[in-house]
Amino acid sequence: MKEQTLGIVMNGVTGRMGTNQHLIRSVLAIRAQGGVRLANGGTVIPDPVLVGRNPDKLRALAQAHGVARYTTDLAAALRDPSNRIYFDAQTTDRRAAGVREAIAARKAIYCEKPTAADTATAVALYRECRAAGLKNGVVQDKLWLPGLRKLRSLIDSGFFGRILSVRGEFGYWVFEGDMQPAQRPSWNYRREDGGGMAIDMLCHWRYVVDNLFGGVASVSCLCATHIPERWDEQKKPYACTADDAAYVMMLTDKGLIVRFDSSWCTRVRRDDLLTLQVDGTKGSAVAGLRDCWTQGAGETPRAVWNPDIEQPIRFLDGWRRMPDDPTHDNAFKVQWELFLRHVAGDEPFRWTLLEGAKGVQLAEKGLESWKRRAWVEVGAIDEATPPGL
Repeated sequence: MKEQTLGIVMNGVTGRMGTNQHLIRSVLAIRAQGGVRLANGGTVIPDPVLVGRNPDKLRALAQAHGVARYTTDLAAALRDPSNRIYFDAQTTDRRAAGVREAIAARKAIYCEKPTAADTATAVALYRECRAAGLKNGVVQDKLWLPGLRKLRSLIDSGFFGRILSVRGEFGYWVFEGDMQPAQRPSWNYRREDGGGMAIDMLCHWRYVVDNLFGGVASVSCLCATHIPERWDEQKKPYACTADDAAYVMMLTDKGLIVRFDSSWCTRVRRDDLLTLQVDGTKGSAVAGLRDCWTQGAGETPRAVWNPDIEQPIRFLDGWRRMPDDPTHDNAFKVQWELFLRHVAGDEPFRWTLLEGAKGVQLAEKGLESWKRRAWVEVGAIDEATPPGL
């Protein structure tokens, strides 16, 4: 069986997500397990080159994890013919330029979301890849979370009967940075640097809804900047110009009502940082990142409103935890393996930059809804969508 090494230009992986989820838990984990087996019996071994703007951070990251190659010269990394994939985990405002440089170098493109700061650019990037005949993809990691995979299995089995509504809650308290260090970078709270809850999380909710509950047809969104001032990495105060919470309702083409509350200004009293409750005529389920709890129609307690007495029903006790599936691996790693098989073995991969553009579109439509205080239609984006939208 033939073994091949595949070079990956990893741009922007000194950040939290790039380091932890993409480099350590995906690419290096795949390398440590001996690569990825292809359908033709061969094996592909990823060989990353770390690219960024800070040579000291790159050197420290490379040395800490046994990565031989790193550089601040993106053009040089792209000229190397052994590097066949360009991966972008930079801040959103830098992404389009990096991707276009890689397209010109004729590399396969794989990047984090949002794929661009606006829908027109996101669609253009997909079309430029397609015109150049380049394989391309966008990270849509939540589709492979164990909790959502369990939820998918319930949907496919008909457990819910007719699905009525979906409610998602996401977020936690991000410290302002004065008394305790913030858990997220300061650029997340500056719109001029590509920050904002809507542009960040509505890209996720688009692919979750599209893949589980039907295409998003319309959206109503209210955003807020609840915390007007935070402290950056140098402990200096700065004004927050981006939204730190987004409260969204969506209607799918199947007539389902889907609501997502996303906030960096909420304290968690639920099973996980993300929970998704699906209610149907025959049963309900609540999925988190890893677990999923169910309650069938025959297990549903008879609730009666009576505020004058202590609640006699222990509602949390009426749910069953679904068993774990040992085949469920790290969600980012699973998609990386699929993309490596796509590039090295021509195996199918449907999560293209076109899917990424749909996420950017929902974020834009959500922001438009907030500005107009109105429901906004979400039109189809497909191969026939006119340039410039």
